[in-house]
Amino acid sequence: MRTRLLPLLIVLMAAVLLALGVPLAVSVARAEQQQVVVDRIDDTARFAALAQFVGDAPSGSRTTPSERLATLQSELISYYEVYGIRAAVFYTDDIPMANAPTTWFLPRTGEVRDAFDEALLSRRSHDPEQVWPWERGRLVVASPVIRDGDVIAVVVTDSPTGAMRSRILHGWLVIGAGEIAAMLLAVGAALRLTGWVLRPVRVLDATTHDIATGRLKSRVASSGGPPELRRLARSFNEMADHVEEVLEQQRAFVADASHQLRNPLAALLLRIELLALELPEGSEEIASVQAEGKRLARVLDDLLDLALAEHTEADLQVTDIGALAAERVAAWAPTAEAKGVRLVGDCPPVTAWADPVALSSALDAVIDNAVKFTPEGETVRVAVASNGTASTVVVTDRGPGLTDEELARVGDRFWRSGRHQNVKGSGLGLSICRALLAAGGGTLAFGHHAPHGLKVTVTVPRQRP
Repeated sequence: MRTRLLPLLIVLMAAVLLALGVPLAVSVARAEQQQVVVDRIDDTARFAALAQFVGDAPSGSRTTPSERLATLQSELISYYEVYGIRAAVFYTDDIPMANAPTTWFLPRTGEVRDAFDEALLSRRSHDPEQVWPWERGRLVVASPVIRDGDVIAVVVTDSPTGAMRSRILHGWLVIGAGEIAAMLLAVGAALRLTGWVLRPVRVLDATTHDIATGRLKSRVASSGGPPELRRLARSFNEMADHVEEVLEQQRAFVADASHQLRNPLAALLLRIELLALELPEGSEEIASVQAEGKRLARVLDDLLDLALAEHTEADLQVTDIGALAAERVAAWAPTAEAKGVRLVGDCPPVTAWADPVALSSALDAVIDNAVKFTPEGETVRVAVASNGTASTVVVTDRGPGLTDEELARVGDRFWRSGRHQNVKGSGLGLSICRALLAAGGGTLAFGHHAPHGLKVTVTVPRQRP
């Protein structure tokens, strides 16, 4: 969820920053150009004042027209040499009154001509178009020289824009740095915000997984996150408490019922044994009653074992899985040999976190089933292996195996294949095995074994759950 929520927040924040940064950058560029234009307007106004009486001396003036023209020409040359800006005063007939450099004349077309023609209308030329850092344009400003209400000449300045464009670019870099810093802060804030919002969700997900895998004591800490998620955490905890209470009542009932029924059943079996002594020897009815009574006793024992397995917490410790599996193979070898089945173990030393008693009981149930359903002359193999995160014990047989539909149900309580109803058992052995493994973080999986048979994989973690 965080990988979906975080990009959305980042895109929104980037859009807001761009919406603020782009107009700011445009404003900086326009302000820089406007400042240059204002300076050029002041310069053209000063040159226009100098050129106003070049032809005729005002009354009371001691300077001659030639001296005023020389002063204007000197000012223009100094201006060009200092600032690198071309400047000239042109008569209305395009002839230069004074110019710097002296090789600069009024062109017939272009920006300079347009500004000159506009100044002939007794007004200053319009502001030039905006020059951007990636353009190499020039700023042309023209002001009319007016005497007695008539335009007698036009002052034109043609400014390079390199320095201005550098200042604009520098301002943009400052804005960009600010935008990047703001974006980094926004990303950090988004990370904190999404972490604050989603942390209760992650805790809830982890707790749900713990409860689903059998750790019913797990609860959600409702101290952080938005109020809605805190209320959800409290509601979840109340639900988990109720579910745990119902399961505890169910387990207690199963354990109590199986325990309380054992004594009456034992007394009933004893009376049946006494009754059998008074009946004719070899009575099929009494033998059937005894068999059913013993089967019921096994079911009660298995129910009590299942209730205890689901209630007891695993005593986890680092266990040599290979040695434990080899021990169980040796223990079941006589039973397999008596049935004509070859039991083979490949059990290298492998360690994992497991409850040795629970794992031994689970392996007993799996090996018992494998030997029970394997025909005479076939082989049951027990192989121990390990990878980076888990250790496995794989038990394969050459029995009839199970169909896909039967594989989906194997391990359910009291479930037995319709093809194996005549085989001794209660249908609870694998359920007990799965409960014992789940208490320690282990799993039990079933699959096909080619060309025929069943493969049972017992997996236990190599790291403490």
